[in-house]
Amino acid sequence: MRLYQLIDGIAATSLPDTEITGLTSDSRNIPEKGFMFVCIKGATFDGHSAAEKIAAAGASVIVCQRDLGIENQIIVEDTRAAFPMLCSAWFGHPERELKLIGVTGTNGKTTITTVLKKALTDFGKKSGLIGTCQNEIGDEILPTARTTPEPYDLFELLRKMADAGCEYAVMEASSQGLEQKRLGPCRFTAAVFTNLTQDHLDVHGTMENYYQAKKLIFDICDKAIINIDDAYGRRYISEIHCPYTTFSAAGKADFCAEDILLSASGVKYVFSDGVSKHNVDFKMPGLFNVSNSLAVIACCETLGFQPEAAIKLLNRMQGVRGRAEVVPTGRDFTVICDYAHTPDALVNVLSAIKGSAKGKVKCLFGCGGNRDATKRPLMAAAAADNADFLIVTSDNPRNEDPERIIADVLKGLEGKNTPYITICDRREAIYWAVRNAEKDDIIVLAGKGHEDYQILEGGQKIHFDEREVVAEALAALE
Repeated sequence: MRLYQLIDGIAATSLPDTEITGLTSDSRNIPEKGFMFVCIKGATFDGHSAAEKIAAAGASVIVCQRDLGIENQIIVEDTRAAFPMLCSAWFGHPERELKLIGVTGTNGKTTITTVLKKALTDFGKKSGLIGTCQNEIGDEILPTARTTPEPYDLFELLRKMADAGCEYAVMEASSQGLEQKRLGPCRFTAAVFTNLTQDHLDVHGTMENYYQAKKLIFDICDKAIINIDDAYGRRYISEIHCPYTTFSAAGKADFCAEDILLSASGVKYVFSDGVSKHNVDFKMPGLFNVSNSLAVIACCETLGFQPEAAIKLLNRMQGVRGRAEVVPTGRDFTVICDYAHTPDALVNVLSAIKGSAKGKVKCLFGCGGNRDATKRPLMAAAAADNADFLIVTSDNPRNEDPERIIADVLKGLEGKNTPYITICDRREAIYWAVRNAEKDDIIVLAGKGHEDYQILEGGQKIHFDEREVVAEALAALE
């Protein structure tokens, strides 16, 4: 691609209109001759410090936001904002060929995007999915490294979707992705807000910063769909400037649920949009899944589809991997795998299960290392208040001592009467839970959900799929 074509509308230069052979912001991969390197200042490394070395290695153009004294530099106001714009141009602006749907919030994003993509497929619309568990292009499944990909990866993925004939792309929009401007020129036909609870404060510092990061999605959408059961959702509708509709599982809204029935096997309710009413039977438990399914139906109707068509899909679905997922045991006890890794998410899943449990609800959980430490005791308190027994273990300790993480967690159990045991090794903890399971027990494995790996102390990543570990533990019983 020619330089002037690539930077059109993004930057200006008097450099010759050379051929650009590649584009990167990663200084670890020193580009070959003909590349454009974009200097981005991160939390721990500033790409500007590597620019001279990369220019000497043969990069044709260095994009920076201050004068580096390099002959072939182009200076822009904000390289972080410019990079996704350049990535979009490099891949031929694929976002313009797709109808984008964004889902943001602390909890519910994966369930909503997964179900919504299946609904669009049912409607005969080939669609892509970008999310926490995996990326999808139609029926093709691709691995994912993060909820919202880095700009180059994002626009490469959108280009593949457009070239494959996708009409829609459904995307989880993380607070970091929004704040770091990874989405560039993307504009959402519809943007869904689920809720906001304590998470990612290691990144954002305060709940107010977290709130403002999520709010950025409403500057780049045609219409918002907002959960007004959440206090932050009610605040958004008083502050945003785009058109919006509301949904509620607890009161009046544009889309609401009536006559709700909750059970361990799912939720039933009457959907109402003020015009029509339909019976919903969604096989995922908890009031939060009333909210998640409402968001899907509301989004489908906003996109111009009949709500009863979306409801038929919901009534047929058996669930979403790692979200209140029942793991087969063939025994007289139940094992449920769920991604709950915030206090609010733990309350949601445990209270949903406990309300209809015949036996004890036993929660196995831990907290991740190098993440917001203030939520560790809150996780413990939430688990203690909503379960009959706790197994406190490790999650992804990363570069922290797992025993110290557990010590932080246990502070939340002070003054609580819920019995517990601590087993640092998560595999051993699952074996213990299975070995000591009693009739009608429900064992909730919280925190890993869809993940099939564990990041151990020192950053070592190992394969760890809780479904496999449960099967191994059951086999050991034999």
